[in-house]
Amino acid sequence: MTAVLDLAQLETMTGSDAALAAEALGIFRQSADLWSRMLDSATDPEHWADAAHAIKGAARSVGAMDLGDACETAEKLGRAGNVSPAAAGVAISTVKDRLGEALEAIAHVEHQLVMRRTFDGVRLG
Repeated sequence: MTAVLDLAQLETMTGSDAALAAEALGIFRQSADLWSRMLDSATDPEHWADAAHAIKGAARSVGAMDLGDACETAEKLGRAGNVSPAAAGVAISTVKDRLGEALEAIAHVEHQLVMRRTFDGVRLG
């Protein structure tokens, strides 16, 4: 799980404030349901590219860098136009897979932050 969430990035973005980090992770988790519904290869590519863009920024801010990278790839594909349904499906599936992995890691870290109220000793896995 260490590659899924960069705890140093999360700590930097929240100024080492465990409560703020837990809140940011909670907001990310709550937003994931909406984002998942927006990631639909049957819709206009601009629509799911916008969703990938939103997820990308949020993911990178909480340290989910692999998810951010998958979103960047999908966003570029969607914005390029004339994307095949197969390519769209693969890109969106990859984003959803990385999102699931990130949500699992986030739930684990969020729980530790709430319980410890500090970044000290917080670990993935």
